[in-house]
Amino acid sequence: MLDHVFLSVSDLTRSTAFYLAALAPLGITDRADYDGQNGPPGHPDLRGFGCKGRMFLWLHPGTVEGRAAHVGLIAASQTQVNDAYAAAIAAGATDNGAPGARLYYDPRYYAGGVLDPDGYSLEFVYKSWQHALP
Repeated sequence: MLDHVFLSVSDLTRSTAFYLAALAPLGITDRADYDGQNGPPGHPDLRGFGCKGRMFLWLHPGTVEGRAAHVGLIAASQTQVNDAYAAAIAAGATDNGAPGARLYYDPRYYAGGVLDPDGYSLEFVYKSWQHALP
């Protein structure tokens, strides 16, 4: 089980605004800012995103590797996939696969994909057999 993911971004302010908009439809609305000066020498500033008090996606300024990362984010429904995809596109993402069933994986695998402003691949995913709400 992953605890967190770090992504280097070229513009921390721009990327923070993008992720705030793109992640909100998924209920990922908790935010944390970490001042790098509080860490060891050379520690970058961080912008964290999460929900229910748990931060799991962090951004920091640095060298961008674009398509070197793919991040799949859980949606609670097909509607959440659609909404997150639309919010990401409206916030400046590039289409990387419109929402729909990914039949090549499983007929119940529903996802929408975008590239964030730095070219990272984000996939909003609803898998009815894994992500159903209790």
